Amino acid sequence: MTNSKELFNELSRQVRLNDRRDEINSIIYLLLEEKFGLTKIDIMTGKMVADVNWNKLTDIIQRINGNEPIQYIVEKADFYGRSFQVNSSVLIPRPETEQLITAVIKEKIVSPAILDIGTGSGCIAITLSLEIPNSQVFAIDISDAALSVARQNAKDLNATVNFQNQNILSSELDKRFDVIVSNPPYIADEETKSMKPNVLDHEPHLALFVPDDDPLLFYKAIAMRGKTSLTNGGRVFVEINERFGKETVDVFKQHGYRELTILKDINNKDRVISASYFSEV
Repeated sequence: MTNSKELFNELSRQVRLNDRRDEINSIIYLLLEEKFGLTKIDIMTGKMVADVNWNKLTDIIQRINGNEPIQYIVEKADFYGRSFQVNSSVLIPRPETEQLITAVIKEKIVSPAILDIGTGSGCIAITLSLEIPNSQVFAIDISDAALSVARQNAKDLNATVNFQNQNILSSELDKRFDVIVSNPPYIADEETKSMKPNVLDHEPHLALFVPDDDPLLFYKAIAMRGKTSLTNGGRVFVEINERFGKETVDVFKQHGYRELTILKDINNKDRVISASYFSEV
């Protein structure tokens, strides 16, 4: 038997990341919760733990010290109050992305047909399917590995989502939608020099990066495809790079979108753009 508080302190001590102590502690809390079912209260009160495999824990600490995200190690991440499977084929869901969900829900669209472009783990599509009654949700991605994760998450969470392999940059959309939502790649290659290694070395570059000479290429594609696939007055919601808020708005303006709004994230940075397209004036 091992005292959980002592176990926590020992594992925390072994972590060599160049992060704040509270961030390191959060990693160890999540590790102990997933591996031993321990809550923070259990740890603080020193609940006894049986069957501690120190060799496995040492291996995990080595992975943490190699900047591998704890979400990949425990193979789960929380998003909008639910737990999603994740691995290195998909981005780890971020709290900022939850704003996309909130923005769509606030529209109170009745029985909408929704498309999620670049679905990754499926966290956006699945959450919208579960949160919006009578919605029909479709999701596309170009990665078969990501789609496999998304389909498993939908199965685990009892969500109905139609997943397809499709490249928005090169193919037309063949259905009509009331809502298009996307968290596409939007980090310019030049920004890699300021990124943390846990992201740069472990998360899928396919889902992160765009060329320096065309950082808005996905928004251009979404705006163009939306013109022919959105219902009249249909809405687009996209997560954006905080550096290109005005420029991204201009992309949608140039394609004839109206009612454009930039929403700030929890850190007061430009994070989400919403826009409407009216095919009949």
